[in-house]
Amino acid sequence: MTRVTVTYENHIAFVRLTRADKMNAVDQQMIDGINAAGQEVAASDARAVVLSGEGRAFCAGIDITGLSSMMGKDPAEVINPRTHGEGTTNQWQEVSMVWSRMEFPVIAAIHGVCFGAGMQLALGADIRIAAPDTRFAVMEMKWGIVPDMGGMVLLPRLVRSDVLRRLTYTAEQVSAAQAADWGLITEIADDPLAAATALATTIAGKSPSAIRAAKRLITIAECQDAATVLAAESSIQAELIGKPHQMEVIAAEMGKRPAVFK
Repeated sequence: MTRVTVTYENHIAFVRLTRADKMNAVDQQMIDGINAAGQEVAASDARAVVLSGEGRAFCAGIDITGLSSMMGKDPAEVINPRTHGEGTTNQWQEVSMVWSRMEFPVIAAIHGVCFGAGMQLALGADIRIAAPDTRFAVMEMKWGIVPDMGGMVLLPRLVRSDVLRRLTYTAEQVSAAQAADWGLITEIADDPLAAATALATTIAGKSPSAIRAAKRLITIAECQDAATVLAAESSIQAELIGKPHQMEVIAAEMGKRPAVFK
């Protein structure tokens, strides 16, 4: 895949943006690469994903020169068709939503800058770990447009309405400390890739079926009413109890050994 590499180690998929000379700015090849990587990882036997960017930054946002491809075209005809995500997203929205839909946890290791399209990509992760000097921005207003890569699905789940509006209206840059205070990121680490890998390793050692079930249940819990969530708790739990992965967890706990899952 152009612009993106995917490697696997210990049931962890490492997805890395590789356009370091442009601070991993998102062009058409990057969009294609990220979406292809998401499809590949979703079909793999990975149990966790780590997203990162090589070079000086996680992602500097959209490559504005790429917008020239829309010149002379009707934007509605380009943007409105639902071409990805089983008819729910366009190619730009899929950049973030393919990770949000992933059945197992995704962790973003962020450094340098995380602007615009890069911010929306990071929002697709379950967990975001950033270096202390990382800067964040919902950058679209700088170019006279609005966030349109899944950010308006994902960002309202993390921050208060006033914070969402301030970030969107101003395109201002915020520090990692401010991002953590507002709930944009999970934690700050001197080496976010190492911290993300350590966390992914912990997750990959848990019951794969229980982890997938937990992510499915959390997704329901975030947007459904209490009765629906309570019913989901019960039905999802019933799918796990007494099954091979759960029995291996019990055997490993009783035997004081690491669990081994097939």
